Parts: sequence; C-alpha cells; structure tokens
Amino acid sequence: MYGADLDELIRTNHISDVSNVETGQLILIPRRQQITPSVTPIQPDSESFIWPVKGRVVAYFGSVSDNMTNRGINIQPNAPSPIVASRGGRVIFSSPDFSAYGKTVIIDHGDGFLSVYARGGEVFVKAGDTVLRGAVIGRTGSRGSEYLHFEIRKGYIPQNPKFYLP
Repeated sequence: MYGADLDELIRTNHISDVSNVETGQLILIPRRQQITPSVTPIQPDSESFIWPVKGRVVAYFGSVSDNMTNRGINIQPNAPSPIVASRGGRVIFSSPDFSAYGKTVIIDHGDGFLSVYARGGEVFVKAGDTVLRGAVIGRTGSRGSEYLHFEIRKGYIPQNPKFYLP
C-alpha cells in the first residue's frame, strides 16, 4: 500500500520475529520518496510543516485511549500559548464546538495536505481566510489539563505527524 520494502520495514521497526507482529501494533513506515505536489501550493512558504504549539507530546499517533485510536498527536503546552498554522494555506473549516474535537480549525495547504487543530481554547480564523505558515490561528486553553490535538492528513487519510515535523 505504501510502496515500502518488507525488509526495510523489519529493519526500521527492529522486528526480530515477524510471526509476533500483532494486529493494531504501531509500525513506522519509512518514506521512500519525496511526495511531489500535483497542485501548486497556495502559499510559497508552505514547503514544510512546523510545530503548531510548543509543549510536551502527551499522546502519539496510533495510541489507543478509551477504545479510540489517536489519528494525530496531542500537545500539552506549559501555559496558554498561541497556536500557529503549521503550513500556509486556506482555512476550510472553523468551528467553536465540533463534537468531541471542541474548537477546531482545518487548513487546506493546496497540495493534497490538510492540517487539523482541535481542542484549542480560542479560534481566531474563519473559513475562507488565507494564512501564512506561522500565523497565529488560535490560542490554547488556560487549564493545565488541556492540550492541542494536531493532525496532518494526505487527502482525508491521517498521517503520522512525526514524519513531517522537524
């Protein structure tokens, strides 16, 4: 599915016995080639992703909690902090209360990638806005238990942000 060589998967994941790989086990898939955008990105500065907020990662991609698989990463800042656009693009969704995600923003980067910012304390952008990489799009909450849920999607398929963030 990803075009990765089986031997390379085994080496990358330090798998000593392939018969012990279990369903649901987190497997890292090495990137074998640079993805070339089929559409020109909306913003010329959007060639790479940056961290949307400074803080500690408290849940990783693929982790399971309450029978829910995390499709992004959860970042807990030390204090209320600005949330910045991880890449430039156009805001295609902004909601003050989107189901379990709470305050949510989705940015289309114009090259098949989307980024999702959820559970923030405040949202400063609306659908249709164009943002540059690093532009403040919101703010994290004031309680220490709050975190930012961040996803990177290729099309609508969640990707592991670890492979895209510096």
